[in-house]
Amino acid sequence: MAARPAVLNRTDFEDAFNDLRGAPLTLAVLDLDHFKTLNDTLGHGEGDRVLRVIERLLSSSLPSGSVVGRIGGDEYAAILPETAAETALILLDEVIKHFHIHRDPQWPKSLGLSAGLAARPAHATTYADLYRAAEEALLRAKREGRARACIYVESKMVLKSNYYAKSQLDRLSKLSGALGRTEASLLREALDELIEKHRGAL
Repeated sequence: MAARPAVLNRTDFEDAFNDLRGAPLTLAVLDLDHFKTLNDTLGHGEGDRVLRVIERLLSSSLPSGSVVGRIGGDEYAAILPETAAETALILLDEVIKHFHIHRDPQWPKSLGLSAGLAARPAHATTYADLYRAAEEALLRAKREGRARACIYVESKMVLKSNYYAKSQLDRLSKLSGALGRTEASLLREALDELIEKHRGAL
């Protein structure tokens, strides 16, 4: 029987992502719903046990070649190489269902597992952009009721024509195509640079 892959720390997880270079993959970001409630009612020792259960579940349930990392607190991430977001969604749905069916009865009923998914190259190409997209999908999973997985949906930015001239939007569209990145990710990058540039004014 093959050994389960180790759960990496944040730095090693990012290194593993970078080692895959431009290969297609899906990045999943997961965290526990109402984890604080469990820690407050049953103690941090029980919280640690829940995290070990999650780590075993992810390591044993995801396909061979997947990479699992603990990003911090009760947040985890997984890289599924050569896996489309729709396939990853089915896999993560099964993981979430398994957690709910087999969890300890003493754990609060509100304790759940949610996940957000983003694919390369469909949604973004760099680690930072892909992680941000997966986190947006995770937030949507929380908003829609928790204990579920969601795929990132590109915002249509319906109001962008109110802020930018048509010539700028045309150039943005061409740049998006040339770089293989979404318009939203390019605008976010520009906004991040603008905020950094004027950090002293904040």
